[in-house]
Amino acid sequence: MHVDKEYPAQTLAYSRRNVWDRMSNQEKATTMGFCEYYKRYLNDCKTEREAVDVTVAQLRGAGFLPLGGSVRLKAGDKIFAVNRQKALIAAVIGSKPLEYGLNLVGAHVDSPRLDLKPQPLFEEEGLALLKTHYYGGIKKYQWLSLPLALHGVVVKGDGNAVPVVIGEAPGDPVFTITDLLPHLAKDQMEKKMIDAVPGESLNVLAAGMPLGGVDLKERFKLYVLEYLHRIYGINEEDLISAELELVPAWSARDTGLDRSFVAAYGQDDRVCAYTALRAIIDTPNPIRTSMLLLADKEEIGSLGNTGMNSAFFEHTVAEIVSRCTPSYSDLLVRRVLANSFALSADVNVGLDPNFGDVVEKMNTARLGCGVVLTKYTGSRGKSSSSDAHAEVVATIRRLFNSAAVTWQTGELGKVDQGGGGTIAHFLAEHGMDVLDCGVPLLGMHSPLEVASKADIYMAYQGYRAFLAGLQ
Repeated sequence: MHVDKEYPAQTLAYSRRNVWDRMSNQEKATTMGFCEYYKRYLNDCKTEREAVDVTVAQLRGAGFLPLGGSVRLKAGDKIFAVNRQKALIAAVIGSKPLEYGLNLVGAHVDSPRLDLKPQPLFEEEGLALLKTHYYGGIKKYQWLSLPLALHGVVVKGDGNAVPVVIGEAPGDPVFTITDLLPHLAKDQMEKKMIDAVPGESLNVLAAGMPLGGVDLKERFKLYVLEYLHRIYGINEEDLISAELELVPAWSARDTGLDRSFVAAYGQDDRVCAYTALRAIIDTPNPIRTSMLLLADKEEIGSLGNTGMNSAFFEHTVAEIVSRCTPSYSDLLVRRVLANSFALSADVNVGLDPNFGDVVEKMNTARLGCGVVLTKYTGSRGKSSSSDAHAEVVATIRRLFNSAAVTWQTGELGKVDQGGGGTIAHFLAEHGMDVLDCGVPLLGMHSPLEVASKADIYMAYQGYRAFLAGLQ
C-alpha cells in the first residue's frame, strides 16, 4: 500500500489519547486544583434545590443578575432565572443579534435517591422507621447498610418552609436501611438481584427510644414526632407537604494512590452542571449569546414544570428576546431557538474492566481519555434519541481540536444490552442542533460514582471553548 509522505500512516487512524500524557506538570496541578472546588460543590449540592442555591450564589458572585423587571439587555450583560428552586437558566448576552442563535450547554441537577413518602413514619417491634419511594433508576440493594443523610424542605401548614439537613455535620446522627444477615439470607440470595430487595422494604431506621410510659400507644413514633417538633417546629401532617430526600452521608473523596479520581454521590449529572457553570462564568464577552441550562426531573423522564419538557426554557428565551430586540415576535423566538446549537451535557459509561462484557469496547469511553462525544443515546434501536447529524459532530470535533480539548467518542453499552437517554431530544424539538457531550463514569447511578479528574477538567475546557468559540 502506498502512503503519501505528507500523511504518515499513524495520522490516518483514530485512537484515544490519555489526557495525563498530554498535560504539563502545571496543567496537572491546575486540574487538581479545579477538582478541589468541584468536590466542595458536590458536598454542598446533594439535592436539586441545593444545587440551584449554590449555583445562584456563584453566579451572583460573578456579576450575574436576576432576569426581572423591564430592563433592556445589551452585549455583555449577565443574567439568570430560577424555576421553583429546582431549575435554572443563566446567560451572557453576545455581540451578535439573538436571531443568530444561542450557544447552550444543558445539564440536569437531579440524581437517583430515596424520597420519603408523604406519610413516612411508623413504628414496629420497638423501632421507628421511615417509608421511602426510590427516585430514578437505582439498584435497590446498593442502598442497604449505608450511612444516609436526610436533606430537604418541609412546608408547614402556615406556608413557612423549614430546611432540613441531618447527617452531614460532625456529630450528626445518620440513618440507614438494614440488610439481612448472611446466616439467614438463603432465600434472599437465591432471588434475582432485581427482586432481592422489594421497594417497599427500603424502610429507614429512624429511632429506637420510647417517649412516655409503657401504656402510651406508638411511643417510639411519638419520640420522632416530638423531636421534629422541638427542633424544627413541624408536626406529622407537615410531612405530607415536604420534600425530604435520603442521600449517602459521605463527602466527595480523592480515589487512587495518585488521587486521579473523584468518588462521590451525585456526579450524574452534577459533574456536568458544575463544569458548565464554571465555563459560563469564564465566558465574559461571547460573540453568540451563551447559555447555561440546569434542568430537574431528568432521571424520571424530564416531566413536570421543572423538567426539560416544561415551558420554562422557551419562556425564559422569550423573555430574553423581548429585552434584547426592539420588535418582539413569536417568530423571532422560534428563529432564535432553531438557529441555536446545544451540548446536552450528561455523563456516559466508562469502560470498567470488571464488567467489560456489557459494552462494545471499540465504542466505549475510557476514564482519563477526555470528554465524551455521544452521537446518539437511546435504547436498542436508538429509541428516544435525537441522533446528532454528521455535520454537528464534525463542528464540535473541529472546535475541540482547535482548542486543544482532549475528547473521545462513546456509546452507552452494547446495542441489545439496554440504554438510556438525556435531555438532547427535548432540545432538538425546537429545531436546534444538539450533541451529547459529558464525562464518563464508573458506577453510574450508584451511591458512589467515580470520575477521572482529567475528564472533569476537559469537560470544563470543552464547554468553555463551545460557549466562547462557536460563532
